[in-house]
Amino acid sequence: MQITCGTDIIEIDRIKEAIENNGKFITEIYTKREIKYCEEKNKVKYQHYAARFAAKEAIFKAISNKLKNKFDMTWNDVEILNDENRKTNNKFY
Repeated sequence: MQITCGTDIIEIDRIKEAIENNGKFITEIYTKREIKYCEEKNKVKYQHYAARFAAKEAIFKAISNKLKNKFDMTWNDVEILNDENRKTNNKFY
């Protein structure tokens, strides 16, 4: 299997607007631990939400090309967290 790497870029204001204007967006996209982490960032919380959205989107793009409808994943099946050294880790459920 070939493994590829890419970068997804997202506008922070787009995520901020989605969170503020769509009550279900935040719980449909982010896990409880992701929400807790981002909310603790206060003034820069939307940057953290946007970074997690971009990472999840990149993961979905990478695996969807390989698996082609052979999986039924939701946004909450992927979790983007930081470890004790503040490095970002991806977890799949």
